[in-house]
Amino acid sequence: MKRLRALLRLVPLLAFALGFAGFAQAAPSAPPVLVVPIHGTVDDGMAHLVERAVQQASDLHARAIVLDVDSPGGLVEAAFRIRDAVFAAKVPVIAYVSERAYSAAALITLSAGRIIMAPGSSIGAAEPIPATPKMISALRAEFESTALRNHRDPTIAGAMVDKHVDLPAYKATGAILTLNTREALRAHIADAIAPNLASALGSEGLADAPRVTVDYSWGEEVARIATTPEFSGVLLTLGVLGLILEMQTLHGVAGTIGVAALALFFGTHIYAGFSNGLVLALAVMGLLGILWELHVVPGHGAPGILGGIALLLAVLLAFGVPFFFIAIETVSTAIIAAVLLFALSTRVFPENAWMRRLAFAGTQGADYVTSADFSSLRGAIGTAASYLRPSGIATIGGERIDVLTEGEFIQAGTPIRVTRVEGARIFVEPVTLPDYT
Repeated sequence: MKRLRALLRLVPLLAFALGFAGFAQAAPSAPPVLVVPIHGTVDDGMAHLVERAVQQASDLHARAIVLDVDSPGGLVEAAFRIRDAVFAAKVPVIAYVSERAYSAAALITLSAGRIIMAPGSSIGAAEPIPATPKMISALRAEFESTALRNHRDPTIAGAMVDKHVDLPAYKATGAILTLNTREALRAHIADAIAPNLASALGSEGLADAPRVTVDYSWGEEVARIATTPEFSGVLLTLGVLGLILEMQTLHGVAGTIGVAALALFFGTHIYAGFSNGLVLALAVMGLLGILWELHVVPGHGAPGILGGIALLLAVLLAFGVPFFFIAIETVSTAIIAAVLLFALSTRVFPENAWMRRLAFAGTQGADYVTSADFSSLRGAIGTAASYLRPSGIATIGGERIDVLTEGEFIQAGTPIRVTRVEGARIFVEPVTLPDYT
């Protein structure tokens, strides 16, 4: 009984201890500093990341947001979204330029309340592409208003965009302004210099704050990787190679792979903000035109040619106007690579059963004999057993014979007539054409 009473007396103490432990565990940790990487090309995937980070900073009552900047620039529209998100942030925003902040990244950096630069870093070089008077005027106004909002010199910010701004203390006449670390500090664009991010946080009194790096989501990461010129080139090469093989085999497998590669190319570029609905519509029309030419009305030419032009235009526009020259380079490389791979595959695997549908065999066996005399077939009537594009198989006199057209495409099932015979080559035409005399 005494032991029971002693245990009953311990119950309140145990309850208090458990409650205190639960309170201590539920108590929020110290407000963190959110670090947002502004690395690589500025695109809509990066804009998604910054907007999400701003909302997360508000939810966590973060002490600050730090933009870790190392970027050559990118899409101006995405930079506008990032700047607007920074302006809407309810916590202080600091930009740390670790390497460079050019073009669109310069605007993002100027939107921060505090700018700290690493030794050897630089900021500026924001002339738009295309550098039309309208684009220069609009972007210069954005840079100047962003600088004014954070009490920085708007003339210096405008000189990063417009080479006609006279600023002899920092640049030559007719040149775009790019500031190194010391020049940025002297021009009051940068507020401090720090060798690394930890030192930058320490100079702002944030050395003791927990640091949380905001990472890209899976979708954002895929979109950013797939829109790089290198990966885009691989996707385009697969797409072009798949369409070339589909033109030869009509199996559907190569065409499916090619269309899938092109779909991934356009899908990621649209998600990242480089493309829009017009580009997608052109791409769909182009692919439909090519597939229509291959499988529905072979030989007409118009659907395939128009489809190819639409698809090429869609690919070029998918990179975005600022990257038009990169688009031309990537597309040219992809086409050349696809043609070389196709030619190489027909040489390396000429005797492969599947490859025989793509090219004639490179060598003849020991039992090879000359072809039979087909001169008696001149004027004979038969039926195209396969698509003649321009080569294929026809049934003449109950036998399947390899034939050629004079260049036109003939659908399977079309009545044909043998027009001439050159050794083993048998040329045919549709019987609807006038007879040869």
